[in-house]
Amino acid sequence: MLIGEYQHTLDPKKRLSLPARFRKELGKTVIVTRGLDHCLFVFSVTSWKKLAEKFSQLSIGSSDTRGFNRFVLAGAVEADVDSAGRILIPDYLKDFATLKTDVVLAGVNDRIEVWDKKRWASYKEQIESQGDAMAAKLGEIGVI
Repeated sequence: MLIGEYQHTLDPKKRLSLPARFRKELGKTVIVTRGLDHCLFVFSVTSWKKLAEKFSQLSIGSSDTRGFNRFVLAGAVEADVDSAGRILIPDYLKDFATLKTDVVLAGVNDRIEVWDKKRWASYKEQIESQGDAMAAKLGEIGVI
């Protein structure tokens, strides 16, 4: 399970160092794609295959399904983890997530989210202020 929050930098060559704890679970190749809320999602190949299989079972007759498949799948790229534990972030993904130099890597169960540091701080402040309300909604559907 991928958990925790780590601050790192994106170097001038657009390489991002993955925390050692994450590297063990992710393996030598990862999948990087557009995520929600203008972050990037990083998956292990195994987790990615499970997600892609779920997408393949959705109807292509639905405009929303087609759009979301395109958003996630067409935006994805395989990235090899180099000997220093870094991955290369393509320009189009860097631009999508408005990544500058300072980034945050957040472990979220089966994926890592890569956020611009300032955007993450703003988002985190927002969700922390809504924690009680979110817990109540999850309680209503029996999650907690």
